[in-house]
Amino acid sequence: MGSGRFWDEPIETGPIPDSETNFDCIVVGGGPGGASAASYLAMDGKKVLLIEKRVWPRDKVCGDAVGGKSLGHVKALGVKATLESTPHFRVTGIVFSSPNGSDVTVPLPEEDVAKMEAGYSLPRQQFDWLLFDKATELVLENGGAVIQGAMVTKVFDDDGKITGVEIGIGGKMGEKRVYTAPWTIGAAGYRCPVARKIVKDLAQEELVDRMHYCDGYREYWSNVKGCEGDAGNIEIHFVDTVVPGYFWLFPIGGGRVNVGIGMVMGLLDKQEKKLKALQADVIANHPSFKDRFADAELIAGTGKGWQLPFGSPRKGEKNQPRRAYAPGALLVGDSASLVDPFSGEGVGNALVSGEMAARHVIQNKGGSEYQDELWAALGPELTNSFKMQKMSRRKWLLNWFVGKASKKPVIQEMMTEMIASKEAQENLHSKWFLVKTLLF
Repeated sequence: MGSGRFWDEPIETGPIPDSETNFDCIVVGGGPGGASAASYLAMDGKKVLLIEKRVWPRDKVCGDAVGGKSLGHVKALGVKATLESTPHFRVTGIVFSSPNGSDVTVPLPEEDVAKMEAGYSLPRQQFDWLLFDKATELVLENGGAVIQGAMVTKVFDDDGKITGVEIGIGGKMGEKRVYTAPWTIGAAGYRCPVARKIVKDLAQEELVDRMHYCDGYREYWSNVKGCEGDAGNIEIHFVDTVVPGYFWLFPIGGGRVNVGIGMVMGLLDKQEKKLKALQADVIANHPSFKDRFADAELIAGTGKGWQLPFGSPRKGEKNQPRRAYAPGALLVGDSASLVDPFSGEGVGNALVSGEMAARHVIQNKGGSEYQDELWAALGPELTNSFKMQKMSRRKWLLNWFVGKASKKPVIQEMMTEMIASKEAQENLHSKWFLVKTLLF
């Protein structure tokens, strides 16, 4: 790879295969979910076609936080050491603040921090480049193919069973080629054509529920006070003018900070302002932030918006959080609507689902079994996060909770455990546990 910012360089993916070529699995989307699925399949010797709409290097609008659950997969895929040798911000804790200005710092578990397994914050261009480059290497080594700059224009089915895709090389109007496979994995984000085919066209179910989707907006800034260095806290602020959403500061190292704002789309519909305007107001006028941004500089051209499909459970739905399969096809990551409803982090669940989908393809299991295993693994965490999201819509409750937490170390310890441990998250189901912890 050489030295310097290799993630600004192109990735050589080789020749485009002939039309009508058959593969063991087609993976649509080259982000973390798709790259991990393709890598795990290739490591098992499968002949994979990995399709990415854009051409590397490419940016991905995101909060840039990579949680601890991602790191086991990053290691298994062979990129952890390389990642740690590149510039990044090592997360050691999370700062939460309430609408009245109270704040509490929740340290991540010391053993995870010491082992460098607590989490990172770094630009997605950098993170995704590493995963896609490794996926390309593994796929090509095992007889597969990788295509960049190709749009999936059709997803084919035979009486409801997904059988392959048509692509346009260079875009929708480009040269068409057709590829087939017994399995297709949809990993192309919230606009994934495979997800649209499975959920909307075949099952005739709702693809976008605005109460389970979030609008996000982010900018990169430099020289924000309190965000110096290459290790420390990321920050989530429930600002009075932003609730029922939140404002975040995620340092990414080198004095740069991912600054953003997010809100459930159905709740944003009721607001008169747009996210960009809300963020500008917080930065310029809020007493907790205007001094911190007094000498900061917005990095030109970095203001971008995107949508986050939440993994919150849907009432009355059999397939939770949303249908993620059809005969011959599975969905992963944002395509399966797996973004954490409270933190907004989606990379970890993309990697988890990518590995799981690859395993189900290797074992040639039915799609409903994948859906069941996916929800069994992620459902408790996503359900609890949804409860926390709904709680965060109430300003008085946020003020009360953060105020209590700032004064009671036992609550801070509980929050640390809830972030790090699925077992501890189960305590959210116990109202007595919460009452006892908060009141006594």
